[in-house]
Amino acid sequence: MDIYLKKKRWKWLLFGTAVVIVSISLYYTNVLVEEIRKDERKNVQIWADAIHHRAGIVNYTNKLFEQIKEEERLRMKTVAETHRRMITANISEDLTFESGIIENNVSIPVIVSDENGNIQSARNVDFSPDTVNKMTPQLKKEFSVYPPIIESYNPYNPSAKLILYYKDSKIYSDLRKVLDDLVNSFFSEVVLNSASVPVIITDSVRIPIRDETGRIVSGNIPAKKMEDPAFVKATIKSMASHNKPIRVNLAETGVRYIFYEDSFLLTKLKYYPFIQLAVISLFLLIAYLLFSQARRSEQNQVWVGMAKETAHQLGTPLSSMMAWVELLKLKGVDQETLIEIEKDVNRLETITDRFSKIGSQARLESTDIVKLIHDSISYIRSRTSQKVHFIITPDMNKEIMVPLNIHLFEWVIENLCKNAVDAMEGSGEVHIEISEDEFNVIIDVTDSGKGIPKSRQKTIFNPGYTSKQRGWGLGLTLSRRIIVNYHSGKIFVKSSVVNKGTTFRIMLKKKK
Repeated sequence: MDIYLKKKRWKWLLFGTAVVIVSISLYYTNVLVEEIRKDERKNVQIWADAIHHRAGIVNYTNKLFEQIKEEERLRMKTVAETHRRMITANISEDLTFESGIIENNVSIPVIVSDENGNIQSARNVDFSPDTVNKMTPQLKKEFSVYPPIIESYNPYNPSAKLILYYKDSKIYSDLRKVLDDLVNSFFSEVVLNSASVPVIITDSVRIPIRDETGRIVSGNIPAKKMEDPAFVKATIKSMASHNKPIRVNLAETGVRYIFYEDSFLLTKLKYYPFIQLAVISLFLLIAYLLFSQARRSEQNQVWVGMAKETAHQLGTPLSSMMAWVELLKLKGVDQETLIEIEKDVNRLETITDRFSKIGSQARLESTDIVKLIHDSISYIRSRTSQKVHFIITPDMNKEIMVPLNIHLFEWVIENLCKNAVDAMEGSGEVHIEISEDEFNVIIDVTDSGKGIPKSRQKTIFNPGYTSKQRGWGLGLTLSRRIIVNYHSGKIFVKSSVVNKGTTFRIMLKKKK
């Protein structure tokens, strides 16, 4: 018994040491993860601040562009009005100032044509008026951004008209292109961010916007997942719960919301300590199972070797005793004495046979278990104190068939009954109740002894455990091996109350 108490203490000591090591490892890992998480969050914050800063630059650029746009419009209006003034002016009027304005226009494209589309003059255009002398549909479309100015110039011919076409200057168009590129690059840089942050961009009502190919504008999220509306909706909701979306209002694109969440690396780092704990636990479990299996295999080899050697050692004196019994018969020894001696010799022969079967494949035969238990108890009763009463339920008239190895199963009943008698210190009752259900036969062995503490009910089947001063602690261990290994059954302590008694239960399958 001491060896198992020491073993239990060592188990707890090793378990405590393992818990300390794992706790330190997890704590240190968690510290590292937390530091990486802080750096990651710092990068995300820098990225978010950069988005705000870049949006401010884009909006400031747009504001400047709007000012330039307004000045450009005023210039275009002035140039257009000057051309109209020159068309409608009298021959006697001084148009030196107007001519100067037209001569100084070096950026706004202007085309003047008659009512038939014949080009009269052109300035700041991409073609030569000498080669292109008529307004083509393509030119009309190009210069249709603003409505043309139409004026009559011949009072004697009202149908004669001059038409003034104009459009934005090249400087304004180039600035517009630069601004558009700036806005587009802004969203591209948001999507392809260096912080590896998952991003989804929505409109003002938080509906994901799509690019020219019809795909949702997003970054660092698998494209296939973005094809699932339910996933997109759930992701936006999750992002909004973790981080406040960034609101931007960029040149003519309207309000846009940039939803983002922690990077996949940071998400993985959050769960890393738990994964590490699971891996360590799995490794320890596998190691424990392997060592336990190796230990059990070694124990099995010891058991088999010990049993075979015991059977071998008993064989020689047993043969000699059988010869002495025959000799005593010839000398006319009292017949009743010889019968009892023969019973004991037969008993030794049975015990030898039991030991020889340990480690071998036991043959099971359909046996009436009620009769077998009655016969076994009859032998035990004659060799036990009369103060011990054995009660068996049901009586021998009931027949319950079950596959058994008779010699080995008798051994189990004897072990349980001997332990019960020892627990009662030679005085009390032993109840053996046999019952059955559809699949199992159940045997309950109950004594009125001193009971087993709950803390020791799982260790009593371990080899070497005993409460007796001269016991070896092998009886219950062998009983469990016989029931579990050879009969595919179960044996356990059903109940036990200190100073009131213990019930052992055996469960055997009706068919094997």
